[in-house]
Amino acid sequence: MDDPKATKSNLNSRDQSRLLDVLIRAGLVLALVMLCYQIFSPFLVLMVWALVLAITLYPVNQALARRMGGRKGWAATLIALLGVTLIVVPTAVLVSSVGDSVQQLINDVQNNTLEIPVPDARVAGWPVVGERIYAVWEKAYTDLPALITSLQPKIGDLAKTALAMVAAIGGDILKFVAAFIIAGIVMAFGEAGDRASRAIFGRIVGPERGDEFTTLSVATIRAVAQGVIGIAFIQAILVGLFLLLAGVPLAGVLALVVLVLGIAQVPALIVTLPAIAYLWMSGGYGTFEAAVYSVLLFVAGMADNVLKPLMLGRGVDAPMPVILLGALGGMAAAGILGLFVGATLLALGYQIFMGWVAANPAARPPAGDASETKVD
Repeated sequence: MDDPKATKSNLNSRDQSRLLDVLIRAGLVLALVMLCYQIFSPFLVLMVWALVLAITLYPVNQALARRMGGRKGWAATLIALLGVTLIVVPTAVLVSSVGDSVQQLINDVQNNTLEIPVPDARVAGWPVVGERIYAVWEKAYTDLPALITSLQPKIGDLAKTALAMVAAIGGDILKFVAAFIIAGIVMAFGEAGDRASRAIFGRIVGPERGDEFTTLSVATIRAVAQGVIGIAFIQAILVGLFLLLAGVPLAGVLALVVLVLGIAQVPALIVTLPAIAYLWMSGGYGTFEAAVYSVLLFVAGMADNVLKPLMLGRGVDAPMPVILLGALGGMAAAGILGLFVGATLLALGYQIFMGWVAANPAARPPAGDASETKVD
């Protein structure tokens, strides 16, 4: 007969060997995941943007492909080219105009040919900052080189900050252009991507809810993206209308630039703040008139911050507060891209939680409950 102690010792040894084998495999898998993440992390934001664009524009790609005889690849290429063109051309015009203005300003300052208009005495009557602005304006009018010399350290810091902001905006626009190109590739293989996403969700939450979660994710991303585009249109209309009322030159072009910048998630204040400066420096507006137009343009430039909570998440199978909290929390944690990621994750988490609540066996009435018996 076998010795019970020897048998128990063999079982313990075998269990320890299996446990060690599981731990080694789990450690190797974890190391592989960490290495893959480290390699992929520089492209993570770019790929998420590309997926957002591809999911949002895929219905347009399908409609265009039907008109082109089922050529989905050509349709995706055309959409990507149009998207890049709509971003690059207005941005290039804006950057070129700003660059020319800055270069001209630097040349005028260096050659002492910059003409400063006579300071308006009404500026000194502005509350809080009027006297300081008037003093600086008067000094610039009477002795501009001395003013520049006295402000040299501040001007240098301001220039560095401005260059950093321009570089950041330029980098974001380049990422957006690259994301459009990648999105075109993803849309060309949209059906395979749809099958893969459903398979992934099915593996995570089960085959019964895999399709449901895929549909929810797609609907949430599209709702947020359409909200962003709709907000960009509304903001562009508001800015263009106020620019026309104020008589600012090239109001239509500036409104188009605001539209493109809004879609690219670049603040419209880049356009409205120079327009406000023009109102005060042109000399063609009274104090009250310039103040009213300045307030209107500033509010229009900030309108997206108010409209986003109102328009995000429409048409999604999740409560509006969930989408709103997800979008706002995601934006606070990860910037503009967090709008999409935060709203999608919170919507999925909400559905998982509510599904778990609904599956509570204690909440189901027992079979043959008197409450379910109908009396004829």
